[in-house]
Amino acid sequence: MANDFEKHIASVKDFPNKGIIFRDITPVLQDGKLFQAATHKLAEYVKSKNADIIVGPEARGFIVGCPVATELGIGFVPARKPHKLPREVERASYDLEYGSNSLEIHKDAIKPGQRVVVCDDLLATAGTLRACKQLIENLGGELVGSCFYIELPDLKGKEKLPGLDVFSLVKYHGA
Repeated sequence: MANDFEKHIASVKDFPNKGIIFRDITPVLQDGKLFQAATHKLAEYVKSKNADIIVGPEARGFIVGCPVATELGIGFVPARKPHKLPREVERASYDLEYGSNSLEIHKDAIKPGQRVVVCDDLLATAGTLRACKQLIENLGGELVGSCFYIELPDLKGKEKLPGLDVFSLVKYHGA
């Protein structure tokens, strides 16, 4: 089935900047059966980690993580950009290729001891994943795994979080 996912992920050259190949998951999302299959594969992984709750970073992490949480009957925590959540938040900053950003989650979103999996569309340099890990641990949760539609191993994101289990449907090498 992994080959089917790869066939349906669009590669867009020079987006958002020249020299970048953007991996677009929207064709997978537009095919109901394929979207369901992708969700099911990620849900199998999350279930294997005995997760209590899923964290999904804005915005594609919402698209990826919410259906997985629904399939498993567990909760979902949105990790949002600053000033988007209405109650008291925990914040973590991370570096981007050009600049930095932050993510926030509600301070009561993760309970001490909860087993958490981060679900998102893409693992590249791991900035977002590291920020999620910091938020989860600051609130007493345990990050037990992470899952993605796409992983770009050449950018070594996985190596920046040694010991963290990573599952991806598709890996793109060399670009």
